Amino acid sequence: MMQAAVTVLGIETSCDETAAAVLRLDGQGVRILSDHVASQTDEHAAYGGVVPEIAARAHVERIDSLVRLAMRDAGETWGGLSGVAATAGPGLIGGVMVGVMTAKAIAMAAGIPLIAVNHLEGHALSARLGGQPSFPYLLLLVSGGHCQFIAVEGLGKYRRLGSTIDDAAGEAFDKTAKLLGLPAPGGPAVEAEAQQGDPSAVKLPRPLLDRPGLDMSFSGLKTAVRRAAEEAPLTPGRRADICAGFQAAVADILSVKSARAMEMFAAGREGPLSFVVAGGVAANRQLRSQLEATARRYNFTFHCPPLRWCTDNAAMIALAGAERLQAGLVDSLDVGARARWPLDERAAAEAPAYGGGRKGAKA
Repeated sequence: MMQAAVTVLGIETSCDETAAAVLRLDGQGVRILSDHVASQTDEHAAYGGVVPEIAARAHVERIDSLVRLAMRDAGETWGGLSGVAATAGPGLIGGVMVGVMTAKAIAMAAGIPLIAVNHLEGHALSARLGGQPSFPYLLLLVSGGHCQFIAVEGLGKYRRLGSTIDDAAGEAFDKTAKLLGLPAPGGPAVEAEAQQGDPSAVKLPRPLLDRPGLDMSFSGLKTAVRRAAEEAPLTPGRRADICAGFQAAVADILSVKSARAMEMFAAGREGPLSFVVAGGVAANRQLRSQLEATARRYNFTFHCPPLRWCTDNAAMIALAGAERLQAGLVDSLDVGARARWPLDERAAAEAPAYGGGRKGAKA
């Protein structure tokens, strides 16, 4: 049955990117009518990482003008929108609140539905911005705050297969860049340095590869990078070699674990199999290449969002909102912002990957 066409404004403010996009989803597929991202890199550069209070203030200062710009470029009026979607978590709570409150105001003023989107669901669906893949598929979500394998059975149907037990891969990239005196954002900086280095020059560990299952760990790898940086003078060549070795270690860990995840996901399934890699770290070219080769070896079709939609963006939030709206999944105006919001809440509650805390399970 053909779904009714919907036009959705998406808002993303979960970390240090203020973003707004307008997307139309109809029988012809996905059309992104506008897509804007305002980065906060300069505001946080002096601190070597994202400062939550600064991020929240920057979102407040930019969100109104960015939404107006997205609506203008899309050629849409408030009356032409079918709904408004905003990241309601997980993320830095101050920033998440800015996006949620903005979306609530628009929903109330325009008389349109509000869709509170899980940021991780946005990443999980981001490869579908190009119309593919169809459900179900195996997802490796690899970003600054998350690193996990998810069986995506359908919209809102997510089953965690494995996760990092400490740091996320993206966090390890950022910490490695900081340890080596590289600028933020860390991922692109480490990748650029690695292109000039020898990945075999500095021996670094591949934690948990000898452990069955899909759990991962990047904390020990980060510690090994620190030791390597302290063992010898950090010349430009030494720094490039450390980056190359670190990047190769992450790629090896994720490739081996992905192979195991594919075997697990494929068991008992028939027909085409799809493997999706999403999240900011998916923008790393070596990682994409190695994971694509792994997918081919296990007869999975490889999918990855275009580079601009690997990192945080509002187009993926608008798509998640549009798919939810078509399914009748909308939220009331009293929905709250959430600092933590696992995709598989049952798994997070019953078997948290790395702890709970006052605000609930982290992963």
